[in-house]
Amino acid sequence: MGTAAPKIVWLRHDLRLKDNPALYHAAYNKTPIIPVFIYDPQAMDRDYGAAQKWWLHHALTSLRNDLKSHEVDLIIREGDSLKILQDLIKQTGAVGITWNRLYEKWSIDRDSHIKETLKSDGIEVESYNGSLLFEPWEIKKGSGDPYRVFTPFWKECIRNIDRIESPLPVPNSLVDGDLPIGDIRDLNFLPKTRWDKSMTEHWEISENGAWDRLNHFLDNGLNHYKDGRDLPAKDWTSKLSPYLRWGMISPRSIWHEANAYSIAHNVQDKNRDNFLSEIGWREFCHGLLYYNPTMKSEPLQDKFKNFPWQPNKDFQTAWQRGLTGYPIVDAGMRQLWQTGWMHNRVRMIVGSLMVKHMLQPWQDGETWFWDTLVDACPANNTAGWQWIGGCGADAAPYFRIFNPMTQAKKFDPDGDYIRTFVPELKNLPDKYIHEPWEAPQDVLNKAGVILGKDYPRLIIDHDHGRKRALEAFESLKN
Repeated sequence: MGTAAPKIVWLRHDLRLKDNPALYHAAYNKTPIIPVFIYDPQAMDRDYGAAQKWWLHHALTSLRNDLKSHEVDLIIREGDSLKILQDLIKQTGAVGITWNRLYEKWSIDRDSHIKETLKSDGIEVESYNGSLLFEPWEIKKGSGDPYRVFTPFWKECIRNIDRIESPLPVPNSLVDGDLPIGDIRDLNFLPKTRWDKSMTEHWEISENGAWDRLNHFLDNGLNHYKDGRDLPAKDWTSKLSPYLRWGMISPRSIWHEANAYSIAHNVQDKNRDNFLSEIGWREFCHGLLYYNPTMKSEPLQDKFKNFPWQPNKDFQTAWQRGLTGYPIVDAGMRQLWQTGWMHNRVRMIVGSLMVKHMLQPWQDGETWFWDTLVDACPANNTAGWQWIGGCGADAAPYFRIFNPMTQAKKFDPDGDYIRTFVPELKNLPDKYIHEPWEAPQDVLNKAGVILGKDYPRLIIDHDHGRKRALEAFESLKN
């Protein structure tokens, strides 16, 4: 083990070497470290979704390789976190443990219990902020209450911007402990039926991949961001969300890199500020979940507990499979299935159709995204669905019911995004790509499209869906 007593670094959603406070402080002064990842599903309020597990398998594999380049092994374990940590302490003589904090209630309760137990055993325990620019309790109103609206929250963050510290480097010297490391494959995170093959080509799941993605975005997307972020056919969004979800890059690193790049390349303030505000939205969502731990299943606005949903299995199945008859919606749902990710503008469109036109419970949409998104974060995913449903803290007004055709014509005017993911419509002229039911029969024949066979008819008419949604929302006033 070396001359100094080792420290355990308990890795969770912080699978990186750069700007990792728990790793950096544990390895200070060449202290031997024992990095461990523990899969502890019994402690979680719900297990990771299938797409998250797929990503996590590859993220752990990559981190193990990165650590091996420093001659350090990543320990993999499954089971009760406290028992495993206590066993590791006995096996190694470790005198301390570090981790980066998580902000869900179940994880806070677990971590607090573990910290108290280990400290009573004489073990040094230190936790750090490795996930946010500001922790939830750091940004509050003058009254001491947490913010429930994003804009004033973000303004308060900006007023405290000098408190964002510079990212930490990779420790100069990482010294290994010596233990059986465990096989990542034993966690069974990869699907038995290999539905993931199409996803593999879309992602480089590594810390280097996160930095490559950031640099690509800074060079190609940042100066288009304010307007370009709404165009799903363009590569003008960062696609950093899954890397942030699993801590393969820190928000602090993104913040400093984006600001430095903007200065060096004269990026317009509107583009830089809009991009950084998306980091702010992530912060806001974490705060919402911290102060409202039941929001994953219950609306933040109590009146929505009595909303007259009309659950319909056929509606849900068609929506999940991308067979609603609305090309922009179907393109989004198929992009999700094929890549594990969906453009944010399209997330709002598909969510609005499900919750409002179809009157399906937002919780069902949140659950589907939880299982199929590689970036499914309990804070962002839930807050996004509550925003779409009009029942959240900073939600869209209930009467904002997206028109899928208008949205598609505005943000995918040439139909490039639709043609990518709904290839059966690729030969339709631009004029009809968003509304194939409006195409004359000879145009459909020429494009090789038989509605109801090659591509579905509308599952619900827009005007009818909008009308009954408004009626349902109006009923809450009574």
